[in-house]
Amino acid sequence: MGHHEHERLVVHHTSFSRRFFDFSSSSFISPRFIGLCLLVFIYYITYGYLQELMFTLDGFDNTAWFLTCYQFLVYATLSFIHLGISGLEQRRASYASYILLASLTVITMGLSNYAIAYLNYPTQVMFKCCKLIPVLIGGIIIQRKSFNRYDVAAAFCMSIGLIFFTLADSKVQPNFNLYGVVIICSALIADAAIGNYQEKIMKEYHVPNVEIVFYSFIFGFGFVLFGLLITNNFFSSLHFWNMHPLPTYGYGLIFSIFGYLGIDIVLTLIKEYGALICVTVTTCRKAITIILSFTLFSKPFVFDYVWSGLIVILGIYLNVYSRHQTAFNTKIASFISRCYNYRWWPNILTPTANKVLPV
Repeated sequence: MGHHEHERLVVHHTSFSRRFFDFSSSSFISPRFIGLCLLVFIYYITYGYLQELMFTLDGFDNTAWFLTCYQFLVYATLSFIHLGISGLEQRRASYASYILLASLTVITMGLSNYAIAYLNYPTQVMFKCCKLIPVLIGGIIIQRKSFNRYDVAAAFCMSIGLIFFTLADSKVQPNFNLYGVVIICSALIADAAIGNYQEKIMKEYHVPNVEIVFYSFIFGFGFVLFGLLITNNFFSSLHFWNMHPLPTYGYGLIFSIFGYLGIDIVLTLIKEYGALICVTVTTCRKAITIILSFTLFSKPFVFDYVWSGLIVILGIYLNVYSRHQTAFNTKIASFISRCYNYRWWPNILTPTANKVLPV
């Protein structure tokens, strides 16, 4: 081998290595990205674990709405502090808009907490992964949106996956309750309306996220508190929590703080690395949450859970691809070019400048 040929191969190998193992700040595999991913996993896995753990306490399921009230109070307090730090004083949207948004937030979060008393926790997580189905329907009804074939295919995959996951659950869970499915579906419908209505408010009034969060939860706290008082559940729940302060107030506080911080980290991940990467991270987090739920809380397991869950994940990525086809193709092309160093790859799939992806 000649000297020039050897030098050319060394330069070629070095160039490939630099491109493939790029750990600069713009790379996904950067210390900041790893740190954000770790925080997503820590916050939400702890959030899910504590949520399920609290409901293992005998009698706690009767205080599910009190937990929601407590959670709303913590969220409102943290978002108020966040508002002060951000220096935002002037309210941009109307009170009527926030009252409607708070009502929907109460329904989705309250019913999600309440459903745990009737549903296997992994089943609840799978249902929450499939928010696209009511979002698609809500987008058509509320905002007159049109959806392409990938969205329809994604909704179909999610529906099929959910059906088989629920059927598997009904086979192995002796206390399976269809009422829990109705509750979580109602929560998802409200969640879909929240997403569409939030988008409408943000476009119309240019409202920052922290303002929406604060008013949604401060009004929501008032609604839940009023509901607990008129149904005579407030003082009975308060008495139960006072009897078990650590697994109620203690776990509930950590559960609420981590849930709020998780929202902020996910928004940061979307802003800096795009929706595609964020969905990948959160999907992995949900998978680990489900695995830990089966492991730590001794649930019966069948293989039907695996393949039905994979169908749901396929639906999630079809939905992401539908919204970000160019970015998706760019990342695929970039990955292939790094692996194989294809110089003839079509220009249409050549990586372009990084852009902030819309959410």
